[in-house]
Amino acid sequence: MKFVGRCCSTLFLLAPLLGSPLLAMWDPASAGLSEPRSPAPLVLSADVNAIIHPVSAEYMIETIDRANAEHAAAVVFTLATPGGLVDATRDIISHMLASKTPVVVFVGPSGARAASAGFLITIAADVAVMAPGTHIGAAHPVAGAGETMDATTAKKAAEDVAAYARTLAEKRGRNVTLADAAVKESRAFTDQEAVSALPPLVDFEATSVPDLLNKLDGRTVRRFDGSTVVMHTAHATIVESEMNWRQRLLSAIAHPNVTYILFTLGLLGLTVELWNPGAVLPGVAGGICLLLAFFAFQVLPVNYAGVLLILFGVMLFVLELKVVSHGVLSAGGLVSLALGSMILMSSPSPELRVSLSVIVPVVLALGLILSFLVRLTIASQRRRSVTGTAGMIDEFGRAMSAIEPGGAGRVVAHGEIWRAVAGEPIAEGETVRVTAVDGLTLTVRREAAGTVPAAGDDPEVKQPRK
Repeated sequence: MKFVGRCCSTLFLLAPLLGSPLLAMWDPASAGLSEPRSPAPLVLSADVNAIIHPVSAEYMIETIDRANAEHAAAVVFTLATPGGLVDATRDIISHMLASKTPVVVFVGPSGARAASAGFLITIAADVAVMAPGTHIGAAHPVAGAGETMDATTAKKAAEDVAAYARTLAEKRGRNVTLADAAVKESRAFTDQEAVSALPPLVDFEATSVPDLLNKLDGRTVRRFDGSTVVMHTAHATIVESEMNWRQRLLSAIAHPNVTYILFTLGLLGLTVELWNPGAVLPGVAGGICLLLAFFAFQVLPVNYAGVLLILFGVMLFVLELKVVSHGVLSAGGLVSLALGSMILMSSPSPELRVSLSVIVPVVLALGLILSFLVRLTIASQRRRSVTGTAGMIDEFGRAMSAIEPGGAGRVVAHGEIWRAVAGEPIAEGETVRVTAVDGLTLTVRREAAGTVPAAGDDPEVKQPRK
């Protein structure tokens, strides 16, 4: 027992010396049992470089829903837009405000702008950032169809959008006065003006999305519902969210230049189909082009006076077929096409108007094509008929028997033997010309011998028509 007690005492005294090596030997890190590192935060990034319309709204809303489903740390929209529809803008903002994931709007790259609808989307974001050399603002509402609103309607629209902008700015802690001025006075603000305002319109500047995420890391962001969240975006995994093929197609169609080309091609296709019934392909292609153009007309500031002028121009080309105007109708049609094309899109923004470099070649090409088709149609109408009763008029023949005035005889014409009458004496074998047809009886007159080769010299003569 004494021996056991001595051993225990010895071990007790040596424990402090042996503890450190033993603990080191069983350190979880040295044993490969270290705790797993937390995964890098996920950030969804989407580029919105288009007019704000239902297609771009659908794309942004789907991106927000995806970010919520994947529990992303943030969703970043790189925004560059001249504006768009108020209804589509409100749909986007409603989803932004209800999003579980913080929404960041980055006006970029340098040289871009977020005007009109883009301004409202920017100030509605949880975090608003601008790249150097960008600007926002000019959010005064205009009529969707490009027409001029009366004073009362314009004031109502401006007050409505201004109140919406003030609400968003106030809840986000942004400059309410400047937000109101952007709508009522159409004011625009550079990146420096927006950042340096008190309070600011946007939170800070960044040169790119990675730079934005580095500067955003650690910031406390106040959500629209009053809650706060600390952003952890440093070294985040950036996942690009892109439009699907349908959205890319419809977004491309909604460009003013593309819409104008589709509209003119549609009119041309239907015109060709009307002139040549049964061609099928021009009618089908023209119908598809027109339907796509009408879809785009719903989201673009279309001036319907321009549409009517283009339709009137095409109508003048069609009338050229029926009215002998010596080219006056065709010239008027070309002028009407040009004027209608220039006022088709009515907007103060160049991005929402048809480019003159597109209008000139399209109008010239359309005018040349329609003029060529008109000439072909007129030429076919003037061409002498070769079938039926009309085809017999002015045909040459040969008298098979003598014909006395008031009497009847036989002639061979058009390869057939006919009963013929004449108002002058015609000898057998003389060349005759048909002047009228009455049933199976021809009225003929004498032609100078040798003027034309006599018809019906073929010894195989057909029987009269029945």
